[in-house]
Amino acid sequence: MIKYLEKSGRTEDDAIRAALEELGMDRDDVSVEILERAKSGPKAPKAPKVQKAPAAPVDECEEYAQIRSFLSGLLERMNVQADIEIGPRDNGGINVNLTGDSMGAIIGRRGETLDAIQHLTNYVVNRGSDKRMHISVDAEAYRAKREESLTKLAEKMAEKAIKYKRSMALEPMNSYERHVIHTALQNYEGVTTSSTGVEPNRRVVVSYVKPEQPNKPQSREWA
Repeated sequence: MIKYLEKSGRTEDDAIRAALEELGMDRDDVSVEILERAKSGPKAPKAPKVQKAPAAPVDECEEYAQIRSFLSGLLERMNVQADIEIGPRDNGGINVNLTGDSMGAIIGRRGETLDAIQHLTNYVVNRGSDKRMHISVDAEAYRAKREESLTKLAEKMAEKAIKYKRSMALEPMNSYERHVIHTALQNYEGVTTSSTGVEPNRRVVVSYVKPEQPNKPQSREWA
């Protein structure tokens, strides 16, 4: 995400030098715009203000540049302004996080629009490449919040299944959301999970599991 900084000083050079020190960058790494020049004479009211913006990352890899280019064009067509943050994932993939004021349009109902954007981004970047790389696209940390919500839902349905001793079917979900449910309950005592149906109506069923009866001690007859 491009970072902007305003600094003032006795001279233009002083303002630029102070801004560079705060950003920890060299002069060649940034662009400088003089917002207001100091007036000459003994009553000069203000020193110059400098707005500095780092130039586009020169070391951005080809995949990052391709992702940024595709998403910028897509967001422009959607009439949505957003900052695009790109970084590595722990598993070797790429994380993309979109931030801005109109993220509701990006996320869509239950994340369906966000999933479509992620699918398109993966297709465009991996098309024609021998090395497939998974790209996760998020908006304002929606996926983490959704995962937390799904985990709470899974536990609630598990409690109901145990209480009423019957299976509980959840609403249709995509493969990612079903995976969250299965993972949340994989060690939950008293229930088991399975998926049923076909896309787009495939759903998770939380089933009650009757606890195993302990072995009864065998009685002995003494002579």
